[in-house]
Amino acid sequence: MVSAPDPGRMRLRSATRAVAGISLAVLLAGGVTSSLTAAVTAGLAALLALFTVADATVRAQALTTALLPLAGFPVLAVAALLHDHPLARDGVFLLVVLAGAYARRWGPRGHALGIFGFMMFFVTQFLHTAPAQLPQLYGAVALALAASSAVRFGAWCYERRAALPAVIAPPAGRGLARATTRQALQVTAACAVALALGQVLSVDRWYWAVGTAWWIFVNTASRGETLVRGFRRVLGTVAGIAAGLLLALPLDGAPAPTAALVAVCVFGIFYTAAVSYSWMMFFVTIMAGLLYGLLGVLDATLLALRFAETAVGAAGAALAVAVVLPVTTHATTHAWIERALRCVHACTAEAARRLAGDGSADPAPRVAELEALLGRVRLSVAPLVHPLSPLRARKARARQVLALLDDCAHELRGLASVAADPDASHDARLAAACWRVEAAVEALTPVGASERAEVVPAHHPGAEPALAHLDGLERALAQLAAPLKSPPRSPLAGV
Repeated sequence: MVSAPDPGRMRLRSATRAVAGISLAVLLAGGVTSSLTAAVTAGLAALLALFTVADATVRAQALTTALLPLAGFPVLAVAALLHDHPLARDGVFLLVVLAGAYARRWGPRGHALGIFGFMMFFVTQFLHTAPAQLPQLYGAVALALAASSAVRFGAWCYERRAALPAVIAPPAGRGLARATTRQALQVTAACAVALALGQVLSVDRWYWAVGTAWWIFVNTASRGETLVRGFRRVLGTVAGIAAGLLLALPLDGAPAPTAALVAVCVFGIFYTAAVSYSWMMFFVTIMAGLLYGLLGVLDATLLALRFAETAVGAAGAALAVAVVLPVTTHATTHAWIERALRCVHACTAEAARRLAGDGSADPAPRVAELEALLGRVRLSVAPLVHPLSPLRARKARARQVLALLDDCAHELRGLASVAADPDASHDARLAAACWRVEAAVEALTPVGASERAEVVPAHHPGAEPALAHLDGLERALAQLAAPLKSPPRSPLAGV
């Protein structure tokens, strides 16, 4: 966790800013309302705004944050009004689950709005919100979003001075072929199972099972990804409960030390989210125990129930992903690899045009897109390279593919850097090397024909670094043919 790469200290900045934004939101809401319920709701709203809003530009992030109340306020009202009507409440909750998951088809904005709506329903169950409290909670959420936005877009907007990561659009399709539609049905089925089993365990804390099932499906696309994420959630929860017995239980809701530990947990959630789901859940679980301590209901029995509800939610997710329109890890991984290779093709074409003297061509954005796509590939193959995976041949294949794709990304970063140098242009050898790379990609996956850049037939000494990167890229693509074109379960040569 601590030793994981943090380029530009972005995780450190994000975690520190989250603590500042959420603390300001809680202090404002608590000071204005003098209500613990309002302060907790404000803290959650600020956390969600900082954690889930991930549009491609700062302007788009600000707009999405401003739209959060449109998704959250109606859900908050309906959940509070139906709190004492279990059948209607449960039915509406599942509709919120379906709508929230389906909204992911609209990219990062839909994703953030769907999560915010779901969590507003969740928090009413957590706090047993009554209709009379709604005006106070509306004010708390508005204050929280204003406070967190003031920190994120005003006092500490480091994104204005740094390139934002590329946002990858969800796969296209129609009907049940659309990944977001299929997953919305899976999530709803999982939450329905979790709700039913969770209520068998507890009529008061059943919502933890539903929350577990919901969050397991966030940022997953295949059966394997979902199962691994469920395992990691249970693992993080178990560790968090053990820590809660040592930390939260002895504090018994003491305000000052509890607030300090909650701040540490917020930092831990944001700092570890990108590198370890288990560690993130560890901090989430401790924070939940601390909040229960503030509410005066924490005991060892409650922590044990928290584990049981988490296990039930994970089981619901596993069942749903196995029987409701299942998507195999192989199919998902192949689709992401194909998109990454197409990006390699496009990046090489852009570099060829730039090296031929076209000043409008720029391979750098394609390099950023490739980095984001490789992140999705790593997430997709995580079940195959997991230490507990018994599929040795597929594990070896997945590791080889990841290593070769990383080599491609490394060479393209170098190529983009060289292409920015005008001294490296106008060399016929570069055009030929680019064409060979594009042909290698076309041999691996169907891509559209690229335009061949016309170059001056000459040799230029500045072209040597670019040629080295193109040769390395061609070798990596040639080596990808073996793991990508042979049957998934067959052993690789030399393995």
